[in-house]
Parts: sequence; C-alpha cells; structure tokens
Amino acid sequence: PMKILSSKAIRTVDAKTIEYNGIESHELMERAAFAFTNYFIEHYFIDERVAVFSGTGNNGGDGVAVARMLYMAGNTVKLYIVEVGSSYSKDCLLNIERAQKAGVEAIKIGSVDEMLNLEDIDVVVDAIFGTGLSRPLSGLAKEVVEAINTLQKRVVSIDIPSGLFMNKPTEVAIHATETVTFQIPKLALFLPDNSQFVGRLFTVDIELDAKAIDEAETNSYYLTKDDMAHLLKPLDKFTHKGLQGHALIIGGSLGKTGAVTLASKAALRSGCGLVTAYVPKCGMIPIQSILPEAMVVQDDNMHTHISAISYSIKPSAIAIGMGMGQHSDTESALRKFLKGCTTPLVVDADALNILSKHPDWLKYLPPGSILTPHPKELSRLIGEWSDDFDKIERSRLFARKYNIIVVIKGAHTLIVDTDNIYVNSSGTPALATAGSGDVLSGIIAGLLAQGYKPIVAAQLGVYIHGMTATIASKEINPRSFIATDIINNIGKVYDSMSTR
Repeated sequence: PMKILSSKAIRTVDAKTIEYNGIESHELMERAAFAFTNYFIEHYFIDERVAVFSGTGNNGGDGVAVARMLYMAGNTVKLYIVEVGSSYSKDCLLNIERAQKAGVEAIKIGSVDEMLNLEDIDVVVDAIFGTGLSRPLSGLAKEVVEAINTLQKRVVSIDIPSGLFMNKPTEVAIHATETVTFQIPKLALFLPDNSQFVGRLFTVDIELDAKAIDEAETNSYYLTKDDMAHLLKPLDKFTHKGLQGHALIIGGSLGKTGAVTLASKAALRSGCGLVTAYVPKCGMIPIQSILPEAMVVQDDNMHTHISAISYSIKPSAIAIGMGMGQHSDTESALRKFLKGCTTPLVVDADALNILSKHPDWLKYLPPGSILTPHPKELSRLIGEWSDDFDKIERSRLFARKYNIIVVIKGAHTLIVDTDNIYVNSSGTPALATAGSGDVLSGIIAGLLAQGYKPIVAAQLGVYIHGMTATIASKEINPRSFIATDIINNIGKVYDSMSTR
C-alpha cells in the first residue's frame, strides 16, 4: 500500500529525489509549486484575488513560487512574507527574487498591523510553515495565523496547514478550507482532532522519485483503490457455494434482530457461499422472513436473548456481538464460546462491551481476531485517551498484547495490527447511520470466510464499506442513506474495483 511518512522521512525522500534525478533543490520546489498552481487554477476562477502568506523556509519558498505562477496566470496576487525564524532558506530567497522580477510585490511583515486591505481578497494561500515544524506557534507567527483564521475567507494550505504538528497534538494552526498536500500522505491530516485545521484534503503529484519512496521506512500506510483492487481474489469458473466459505453470525436479542440480519446479508453480499445466523428464539422468524438466503440456528433455551452458543456446523469465519445485549446468561455464553473458539473471528458491539467488563477474557481471543469498536466501545477497552496520537498508541499496545487487529471506526477508519497502522481512503458522512457497523462486521466476516487473511479481510472490508457511500452518493442523498443501502451497493464497489 501507499506509504504514510514522517517529516524526517519526507525530507530524506526530497533529498534523494534531488540526488537520483540529478536536479537542484529549487527545481523540485518549482515542480511542487507548479503542481499546486495547476490544482488551484482547475478549482478556482482566474480572476480570484489571492493573498499568499509565506514563511522564510522551504514551505515559504513553495508559496512565493506559487504567488509568481498565479500572478503570471492572470490572478491578482498579494504576497506577504511573514518574517519568522532568524534566516531565509536559499531557495526561498531565490524565489522572492524571481517573484519580484515577474512583477509580484513582496510585502515583508514584521507585525500583524502590516496585513493591510485583506477585505477585498477572495482566497488566502497559506505557506508559512511546512511539515518540519517542531514547536508551537508563538509571537508573530501565532498572531498572523490567528488573524488569518478570523478573516472568514477561503484558505488553501500548501502541503500542510501552518502550525499543524505531524506527530503530536496541535492547539493553534491555520483553519484551512482545504489542504493540498504533496504526493505523500501524512498521518496528522487524517485524524479527527485535526479536521478543523485540514478542511477538505487533496493530493497532488510532484514526481518524487519512486526508488526514494520505496527505500523509506514506515509502519503506516494509506489504503487506496488500486491497493485494494490488487488484493481481490479472482473468481474460479468452477467454484460452488461450498468452496466460497461459510460465515456464522452470532447475536441478536428481543428488538435487536435487525443487527444480525444486516450483518448476515452483508456477509452474503461480500461473496461468501453460505451464511448461518445464530440467534435467540425471537430472531428465527424475522431473519427467515427477511433473508431467505441465510440459514438460522436458534438458542434452544431462551426466547429473548442468547443463553448458550452451540451448533453442529463448521463455519470458516464467525462474527459475534451485534444486537446481542449484555444479559448475564449472554456473558457466560460468550466466555464459554471464546474459550473454545479457534475459527477466524470478528468481535463487535455487545461482545466488545462484555469483554471490556471482563478484560481477563481477552486472552481467549484467537490470534488475528478483528475487533471493530466505535469510539465509545474502544475507550472502554483501552481506557480514555488524551488525543488521537495517544489513542493510536494505546490501540497499538492493545493489539500487540493480545495479538489481534483493532479497527478504529471513523471518517478515516484506522486499522491497527501488531506492527502497522492502515488509514482507509474511502467513505463519506453518509455512513454515520444505524446498523452501519453491523454491516461492516458482516462484510469482514464474509471476506474472512472466503479465506482472506485477517489483516486483508479488515482492509478490504473497511474499504468496500466506505466506498458504497461514495458510489451511492449520485443516487442517494447522504442524509437519507441507510445501512441497507450499504449492502445494496457492495456489488457496485466490486464492479469499480474489478480489473477486467
């Protein structure tokens, strides 16, 4: 998959690109500025009045080069150079010279009072700081950033919003309307805490050297459509339902049979050959009526909730917990089930809540089990976190301790295993709807049943689930999108991924 890199690794890739391509550093800066300018011209009007705020480092140099290119393309451009830091980078100085030769007025500001006549500006381009920032904004830089934030203008940040840290929580930074980042994904841009700074995120290619990226070390990856398409197994002409895997979906209680029905249907739609639902007696008729393709096994003892889990089938994967409730009978049934379980497993919803009450049962989870908590369920398992970086670190330690995979659901769902973090690229706010998580668990269980390795089933499941909302957005308004719509669009996602 596509690598997510640290600021240090990105600096190394830049340096190697310069070396391997036999170019000067200012030529790479020109490439980056050109890619950003092309993006800007495609998305904004040519008669936009633009204020570019640049710093004195290389991100500032990018901004100054962009100011020159936008000016030459016909935009009205004001260039403000915020004099932060003790010296200018060589390439920033070179670009200031070039911009002035081209006719751009460069206004150096040493105080906020020198930010003049910005009411008539349409768009602010932010290039004060880049990915190398190591300390919180203070003094002039902080004042300028806060002044830009109060302007109520559209703000486009170059590479990363000024003030945003790559590897720790941020308190003060530019509130960008959109961030146009250079080629390499950065973890900080995908975290919920930073959404107020990042705005909409776009990536532009600046022709960084493929070998240089290949040599970079990381444990974080961004899951793209191409990566996911390559993971799909081809369908064998001579396959039959017995070869496509058998998923068992365990859960449900009185009034919550819908969760198991959704998960079962999603498992079938994901491509597995057979699905059996295991439910209390109250679930038998509803599932059989709504989902004739699924088989159903019922708890012999209880009408309203699961009190024991026993079956004679041999499933190839199991999902447990959806709509299950937390009755004491159900708790003891879960404990007994986990102690004997060796089948690939997805654990969701009430099964997670029961485990958070009995953390000593976590040791019973089969290696490679996939846990799919929403934020509240996650905090019950790993404790309250102080920020997104702490949440990821706690999840990573938790995954390592029990040799499991944690899917942290959100706008950019994160998948954490014992070694790596994967950030999902698909999805829209439409997915914030009842039953959405049940469907995700069903899709992952269906993929596990088809013989995908747990980490691959988690990656594919999360990507497909998110992509259904993107594909359906042309026909269904995100406000009225429901969990059944996710299931009904799985086939279209497979179509979009197929390499035929």
